[in-house]
Amino acid sequence: MGTAVRLTWIHPEDLIGHELRQARQDGRDAEAVARRWRDAGGHDAPPMAGASAEPAPPRLRRLAEELLDELASIPSPLADREPTDLDAVIAACPDWPGARLAAPGPDLADRVHGAWAGRAAGCVLGKPVEKIPREGIRAIAEATGNWPIRGWFTARGLPDDVAARWPWNRRSASTSLAENIDGTPEDDDLNFPMLALALLERYGTGFGTEDVAQVWLDELPAGRVFTAERVALRNLLLGLVPPQTAVHRNPFREWIGAMIRADVYGWVNPGDPARAALLAHRDAVLSHTANGVYGAMFAAALTAMSLTAQDPEEALAGALRVVPPESRLAAAVREGAALARSEREFERVLDALHARHADLHWVHSVNNAAAVAAALVHGAGDFGASVAAVVSAGWDTDSDGATVGSVVGGLLGASGIPARWTDPLRNRVASSMTGFDAAAFDDLAARTRALVPRAAD
Repeated sequence: MGTAVRLTWIHPEDLIGHELRQARQDGRDAEAVARRWRDAGGHDAPPMAGASAEPAPPRLRRLAEELLDELASIPSPLADREPTDLDAVIAACPDWPGARLAAPGPDLADRVHGAWAGRAAGCVLGKPVEKIPREGIRAIAEATGNWPIRGWFTARGLPDDVAARWPWNRRSASTSLAENIDGTPEDDDLNFPMLALALLERYGTGFGTEDVAQVWLDELPAGRVFTAERVALRNLLLGLVPPQTAVHRNPFREWIGAMIRADVYGWVNPGDPARAALLAHRDAVLSHTANGVYGAMFAAALTAMSLTAQDPEEALAGALRVVPPESRLAAAVREGAALARSEREFERVLDALHARHADLHWVHSVNNAAAVAAALVHGAGDFGASVAAVVSAGWDTDSDGATVGSVVGGLLGASGIPARWTDPLRNRVASSMTGFDAAAFDDLAARTRALVPRAAD
């Protein structure tokens, strides 16, 4: 007999621990459910990979399914101030923009190109240290003479004991260390923006969430998506439709997945954070709710602002206008930015953020949005300083590096990003997406700009 396949992010007995954590975070009283799970021999959420090593007995799996549904029926006391419905989100934002905040200038082509290239560079910087905690990232950088981080990670000169204690992902390291970068390697943080571009080219800006679902079914193998996206794909295959796909046995619905999908919605709406956020909302509700959706709206608004703003502070101010101010994500963004303004030593900023968000998974939307905001303020428009700061936070390093790289790349334009961050990428990105393998960033930028008049009419 062959070994049983243990898929990550799917099995009920692995989801229940994450859902219990989510319940604590949104104020639901789940202690009775937690006690029943523990008394039956259930385990906590797997800390990293998303699946325990061994399958659960059938009785435990059935109990997990029952308890997941029971937890879903417990109302959250935060629901009123953290709605998911679009009309309620807009109503919760007293400063929601009623019109475009700024018109794009003659440098739009350079800025969109910079956004694509910057996203790729930030992603590649964070890729080899994904899943390595903050202290490990610093140990690797210090041991190789790269602390504070000012360039690509490298294995050259890395002592064996440091490498053994903090091993990188072999697959990622083979394509994203200084000594072997040869073009931009495939990554979900780059596949999703290309998927959004394909969606807009196919359906236009009037697309619906069901169109997002169709593109996913056409283009995304389950093995290339994670957490909430994998659960949403499973739910689609079970015959569920949005927004049920986001909530059915999906404890990852407030994690970072929707945030990494949203940049293109901002790039086709330069200077218009509200319209960018509306498109991001339609995409996000396929798989996310509340703060998970706000992460996408925040990212889309940030990237929209990055193409017209003069600095990160202006971009952040515009982006916060589309996030309910009483939500945990808005509070985290404000806190991250404020800490970076008041404390010049970024390690102390990170100390405070890690203490504040110690209960969150390393790919939750709230803590990662705080890190993005802090890095943008700290970097003050310097590309290398900004992406290095957010990667040093040690949470979702490649996703956050991509988002910060996108925003600062949009602010600077391709011509303003130092060549040492873009030359190794060779103006191409690998992808399993239909029609996108070896796509050039200048071509992707041109295709994106072609959608701007249709988005801004």
